[in-house]
Amino acid sequence: MTRVVVPVRYPLTGPSETTLEEAVSIASERDADLTVLHVDLYQDSRGVTRADLKRAVERAVGPVGRARYVVRRGFLVEETILEEIAAEGADIVVIGSQQASRWRTMVRRFIDDPDIETFLREKLDCQVVTVRSD
Repeated sequence: MTRVVVPVRYPLTGPSETTLEEAVSIASERDADLTVLHVDLYQDSRGVTRADLKRAVERAVGPVGRARYVVRRGFLVEETILEEIAAEGADIVVIGSQQASRWRTMVRRFIDDPDIETFLREKLDCQVVTVRSD
């Protein structure tokens, strides 16, 4: 079974909603399971629950079949997302262009001028879809 993972902010922002809509569309087209992921930072915890995340997603895009809602606590958003993607065995990761930009900054510490999509594909062995929000 194909697994699509989409990291989002909570409360959902405009770019998060756009990214979420694309992930829902991809999951539907490919008859895939969807994991909606939010990272609640230890240092700035809002106490977000899975139920909070599910309600926000359903308000934004309506009910989503075969969806799993995951809230992970962590110190670094990007690292926590990478860990969850690997743990899920994701086939497709849908990220917003802002998230890709933050990952690019993080990866630059290790290599020069990274192509974040290629880096993620190599490290995670999955397809990466970057959603541009205008």
